[in-house]
Amino acid sequence: MATPVQMHVQTAHFELRAPFVITGHTFTEITPVWVSLESDGHTGRGEAIGVYYTGETTESMLAQLQTVREAVESGATRDDIQTLLPAGGARNALDCAYWDLECKQSGQSIWSLLGRDPHELVTVATIGIVAPEAMAARATDYASFDHLKVKLDADRPIERLRAIRDARPDASLVIDVNQGWTAGDLAAYLPDLADIGVAMVEQPVARGADSTLEGIDSPIPLGVDESCLDLSEYRQVGRYYDVINIKLDKCGGLTEALAIAEAATADGKSVMVGNMTGTSLSMAPSYVVGQWCEFVDIDGPVLLAADVDNGLEYRAGGRVSLPTPELWG
Repeated sequence: MATPVQMHVQTAHFELRAPFVITGHTFTEITPVWVSLESDGHTGRGEAIGVYYTGETTESMLAQLQTVREAVESGATRDDIQTLLPAGGARNALDCAYWDLECKQSGQSIWSLLGRDPHELVTVATIGIVAPEAMAARATDYASFDHLKVKLDADRPIERLRAIRDARPDASLVIDVNQGWTAGDLAAYLPDLADIGVAMVEQPVARGADSTLEGIDSPIPLGVDESCLDLSEYRQVGRYYDVINIKLDKCGGLTEALAIAEAATADGKSVMVGNMTGTSLSMAPSYVVGQWCEFVDIDGPVLLAADVDNGLEYRAGGRVSLPTPELWG
């Protein structure tokens, strides 16, 4: 990488279209951290939202980035920051900025750098937890999306899910419990979930309770999210799950995300790419991971009142356009 490099860090603010409710949390806005790396007239960018359930905040990510400013501006490489910063949002924003800068400096797309011939992705649209009839209405509002991801907790999950299925008999449904059930709850709900035609159950139990899933004979693939932050945690808990949800904010960037995708695929696991919400600047590097994925959740901008310039285009069926170089990569 050409030197010198200047690192710029700033924050932004985006309102959600409507409050977004999951197990234990309600979100109304996001405050992403943006990192820009400038060198020889080229600029690479990255965005992070952070991981709320590990205690990350905008302030904590800004503070972490300041600790590596001198190293970055003194010539630290993308490989160097994998050890200079822990997995999490700060490293994600910086790692993705390095990838984007490499693309801009080399005049190559991210696809050329990785030797990958990309295909368009089809994303889910996510429905937060509200009253069953309101969730059914939201499912109808998302009639242009073939795949829906439904947030559930322990309060009337089957009632909510059946309301959505009645409204959208055509849709492929995955559900995300965000640690809201026990293994016993899951076992009790599985017959109804199978009858409704659920394609995957994401993070049914609490982080750290993954071993309680051992012995459950689930006819539906089980996915891991909160319990698997990075590659080291995949090695610990992957055996309990069929689907590995990779999020760049969790694992600390595209570099680590690609390593997880490679390891999980080699182990015969299905792979999912997810998001912590975010603008198209967050979704663009996630789009790269999506090339390996059976399940794709990059609908963050759909939840926002406004997106960044040159954002991804969300088309009928949930198809998402490839990111342009003006956005990232």
